[in-house]
Amino acid sequence: MHLAHTSPQKRIIVAISGASGAVYGVRLLQLLGEMSNVQTHLTVSEAGFLNLQQELDIGRSQVQALADVVYPVQDVGAAIASGSFLCDAMVVAPCSMRTLAAVALGLSDNLITRAADVVLKERRRLILLTRETPLNLAHLRNMTSVTEMGGIIFPPVPSFYHRPQTLSEMVDHTVSRVLDLIGLPQVSAPRWGGLKAATTQPRAE
Repeated sequence: MHLAHTSPQKRIIVAISGASGAVYGVRLLQLLGEMSNVQTHLTVSEAGFLNLQQELDIGRSQVQALADVVYPVQDVGAAIASGSFLCDAMVVAPCSMRTLAAVALGLSDNLITRAADVVLKERRRLILLTRETPLNLAHLRNMTSVTEMGGIIFPPVPSFYHRPQTLSEMVDHTVSRVLDLIGLPQVSAPRWGGLKAATTQPRAE
């Protein structure tokens, strides 16, 4: 008997910390939730919940409903705190400078930083959507440390070459690039196809 081939389900850990930009984590969860082959595992810091309420008027139950599995940030004994938990990637969106520092130093003082530490030690993909400006030397050094450990520092800097008309388009473009980095399909962001022909032709003298 012939059995149809099915792709294994991907596990993605999403963490929302206390930096501004909670919309990035929410939109990422929404897009991942539309993919039948993806299982999302969510943890949110207390400051993250505050920002969700302040910036988006979203309560705990609303954001938790977007994920397949939810863990309290204090639960350092959760499944995602172990290297034996197989996952394809972890995204911290947004990532505060406090969370960045804890990851850079390997503090593992809550479930977000412990899960990130596990992802790094198991040589899996960690993406931090760091949100702060301007940056001081401590921020830059922490970014360097995480990069040297194999993490990806991904400040959610908007692009304008595709001429976004709304804030939602700008958010989608950033989140779609994150999906690219974790090897998942995205259709929300136009891809760069080169300068328009008219701008690349030499001007007649």
